Amino acid sequence: MSAKSSLKIVFMGSPEFAVPSLRMLYEHGYSIVGVVTATDKLGGRGGKQLLESAVKKYALSVGLPILQPPNLKSKSFLYILKSLNADIQVVVAFRMLPQIVWSMPRYGTINLHGSLLPKYRGAAPINWAIINGETETGVTTFRLQHEIDTGQILLQSKTTIEEEDDFGIVYQRLMVMGAELVLKTISMVEDGTAEPRVQDDAHASHAPKIFHESCEMDFSKSPEALSNFVRGLSPHPLAWFELHDQEIKVIKAKAISSTHRFEPGYVDSDRKKMLQIACTGGYISILELKPEGKRVMSISEFLNGYHWPEL
Repeated sequence: MSAKSSLKIVFMGSPEFAVPSLRMLYEHGYSIVGVVTATDKLGGRGGKQLLESAVKKYALSVGLPILQPPNLKSKSFLYILKSLNADIQVVVAFRMLPQIVWSMPRYGTINLHGSLLPKYRGAAPINWAIINGETETGVTTFRLQHEIDTGQILLQSKTTIEEEDDFGIVYQRLMVMGAELVLKTISMVEDGTAEPRVQDDAHASHAPKIFHESCEMDFSKSPEALSNFVRGLSPHPLAWFELHDQEIKVIKAKAISSTHRFEPGYVDSDRKKMLQIACTGGYISILELKPEGKRVMSISEFLNGYHWPEL
């Protein structure tokens, strides 16, 4: 662990994406006076297991004080938060904060976001960057203000989105890059060298929350667009289509550009190791999938056990 810093930090976050940032600050000697995370939820088998956030599990492992307020505006939570007397708050993958919370510390609150702001403001920036065929993305630290993801930018770090990269791969990469950026940002805030800059709203784009119904594949699109769509949703929440009234989730797919006479959505298969679906300007070839209620399997495994309905 590095030498101690006098800067007192409250960290706010819940999922796996936030853990490396908290670990990085803790292991570099910063005083984490409180960790604010999601309340425990029932889940697991039968929905009877109490599930703790990834951030809570890490905080417990190193003995950090934990707060799990159901309501961020409650008097009891605000009283405790104020009593911690933090110099700055760091937010990574947490819920929207009320102004009374983000404006509390003397250095305010900084947020880590999984895009190159002002592009992809919103809940699902990594997914949408891949879905939209971007070849570059990154992470941004910025000062929180009232409008979501619009505050002054502090630092950014870029990475290339490779042709084969899916959401899971880019997520893992940005998680590590983000932790390094948070550490660098906090260091600059502490020594007074941070130079915030205003976001240019003219270059803003949005990354809304993704729902199950918006993950359905649209075969009127091009093979490349469908390939990007699959990559942007894999391994979670997964793109899907219906095959003979069964929902099929797609893990991996390949774009095939060609001319054909079929309607978009036509299923072409040799029933052994090839299943491709006609789209505009070619096909999308399904390589790995998850049938409804079953495990992930290769296309050949699936076709080997699939009973085609008599038409």
